[in-house]
Amino acid sequence: MTDDILNKLDPHHIKVSRIAAAITAAFPLAGAIVIEVLQLVPSGLLLIPVLIIAAYCVIVLPTRRYHYWGYNMGTDRLRVVHGHLFHSDTVVPFGRIQHIDVSQGPVQRSSGLATLTVHTAGNHNSEVSLPGLTYDDATAMREAIRAHIKRDTL
Repeated sequence: MTDDILNKLDPHHIKVSRIAAAITAAFPLAGAIVIEVLQLVPSGLLLIPVLIIAAYCVIVLPTRRYHYWGYNMGTDRLRVVHGHLFHSDTVVPFGRIQHIDVSQGPVQRSSGLATLTVHTAGNHNSEVSLPGLTYDDATAMREAIRAHIKRDTL
C-alpha cells in the first residue's frame, strides 16, 4: 500500500543539524578550555572527553537521526515517524488540526529548509513538528492541509 511509504527529509537537514549541534557543543567546549587553561584539573582530563563527545554529537548523531525520520501526507492525515531508541509513529487526522505553522531559524533559512508544525486539541502530543522540509514543500503541505480543513468546515 502506498500509504505505508515514508518520504525522507531533505538531505540538507543533516548539515543544519550539524551546525545546531556545533553551536550547542561550543558552550561545554569553551567551559572545558577555560578549566584547562586555569589548570583546575590535570591536563586533558576534561578537555579530551568533551572533545570526543562533541565530535560524536556533531559528526555522527545528525546522520543517524536523519535516517530515522520519515513522513507521509495522505489525503486525510499526516504521519510522522522518527527515533530509533525512542521510536515515535504519530498519525494526525486533518480534522483534528487546529492550526499549522511553518517556521525557519537562521540556519534553516540559509539552507532553504523549514519546520512544519501542526497543533491539535488536547494536552498530550498536541503539537507535531516535522523539520527538514524544503520551504516550498512545507508551505505546500500547509496549504493542502488548510484546504482540506476549510473543505471539511463548509
